[in-house]
Amino acid sequence: MIVRGILNPQINSLLSRVRHTNTLVIADRGFPFWPQIETVDLSLVDDIPTVLQVLAAIRSNFTIGAAFMAREFEENNSRETRDDFELALHGISLTREPHEDFKNRVPNAIGLIRSGDTTQYANMILVSA
Repeated sequence: MIVRGILNPQINSLLSRVRHTNTLVIADRGFPFWPQIETVDLSLVDDIPTVLQVLAAIRSNFTIGAAFMAREFEENNSRETRDDFELALHGISLTREPHEDFKNRVPNAIGLIRSGDTTQYANMILVSA
């Protein structure tokens, strides 16, 4: 029985299939469903869990080389929220792009983890190093 780290078997399975340069999406509660990629839905209620909580949980088991987020995140969130995301992604190369361009990357991901986050445009695509 697993006693440390990620306990969710679906996330463990998903992470073990992400290889060098593959991508993984962490999404907020409103992100569209993509039937062509595996989705692990962790949403419980508003903001449980958040995108940043999911990111923190997987960082110790997942080497992230780069990340993508929608440019609209900057325009729609407070300085405090932007700082929280910047801190959580510390040491990771981050590219901001238009939300439509961001969504065009999603079908190439190995999988998507859906959170209960209500932060606007909190979604991120993580590139495995």
